[in-house]
Amino acid sequence: MAIQIFCTDCKTSNSLDAKKCSKCGAAFTRGKKYRVCVSVKGKRQTRVVDNLTIAREVEAAFKGDLIRDEFEIANHRAEEKPLTLADLWAKYLPWAQGNKKSWRDDQYYYRAHIEPRFASKALADITAFDIEKMKTELKKGRSVRGTPFAAQTIKHQVVIVRRLFNLARKWNLYDGKNPVDSVSMPKVDNLKTEMLSDDEASRLLDTLGSWPCRESAAFIKFAMFTGMRRGELMRLAWNDVDFERGSVTLRDPKGGKTTAVAVSTQALDTIRDLPVTSDLVFPGKGGMTRYDFKGPWQRIRKAAGLPEDFRFHGLRHHFASMLVSNGIDMAVVSKMLTHKDLSMTQRYAHLSPGALKEAARMSGELLTPKNGQLLKIVK
Repeated sequence: MAIQIFCTDCKTSNSLDAKKCSKCGAAFTRGKKYRVCVSVKGKRQTRVVDNLTIAREVEAAFKGDLIRDEFEIANHRAEEKPLTLADLWAKYLPWAQGNKKSWRDDQYYYRAHIEPRFASKALADITAFDIEKMKTELKKGRSVRGTPFAAQTIKHQVVIVRRLFNLARKWNLYDGKNPVDSVSMPKVDNLKTEMLSDDEASRLLDTLGSWPCRESAAFIKFAMFTGMRRGELMRLAWNDVDFERGSVTLRDPKGGKTTAVAVSTQALDTIRDLPVTSDLVFPGKGGMTRYDFKGPWQRIRKAAGLPEDFRFHGLRHHFASMLVSNGIDMAVVSKMLTHKDLSMTQRYAHLSPGALKEAARMSGELLTPKNGQLLKIVK
């Protein structure tokens, strides 16, 4: 901020005590002009006036104007539009694509259930009651297939909203409360274990043997004989299959660590003669990684006469259950399934339906007295 003598000859500024121009040498006599220059936080205003008194008044006015403008700018920033859930989602999705294998599931659920309800709402305006209302609506609602939403599906919506708020706080985008902290999570029975009967397993194998699409049939049969997860099958590369040693390498599995697991000869025979059209054993269009197998699975499941609620993931359950119920050590099964710890494998520690029926038959014989008389309880 300064007031200087302004040389009208060469248009330069000089100090107030200067007698002549430092550039052109012109003498400063009566009728001097003064240049006022004021700068506040990068904003600058200048003006040339006829005397020193006016120059000082202009300087004071400039200061006031610039400070007032700065205040209005700061006030405007404080009143900027608050962050909405849609704004946050736009930041979350790129992060999820680089950090979450299941980001497509998040995207689907967001678009189907979360976006219609909360996208336009500011984070601070989303309450625990809003989340509870979403839970209630989903419990009463139906999926596109006309079936009630599973508790796990409802829970997934709540988990996504919770994650969005937590990341907004972590990224310093929001400093308010996470409304999900006051919401009770839907109770989920995630111990559902599916197992095919001998007849169902035979029908499925017969259907696969005559199925016109070899790749789809091999995909299901390989899952049935290895217990591999769908995502692991989709990412499986030919370089990861060792026909000589009878093993496959699972890269970046759900458990986190790349690991090699032993597989049966029957499993390897399933893929041995498949055409190699890509680096992947089960490629999608254009040789790229496939991300969905619902259509082929539903058609083959229906053709084999399997229950409508038998999921593709049920093949993994069937694989594990058959091993455990036939005496394979639990620790070995856990290793084959790439579980992090043995407790995750305990869900498969049940017997096959046939074994249960045999046990029931034997129990009747064992509990029937040999002489035909009822046993008496002796105190």
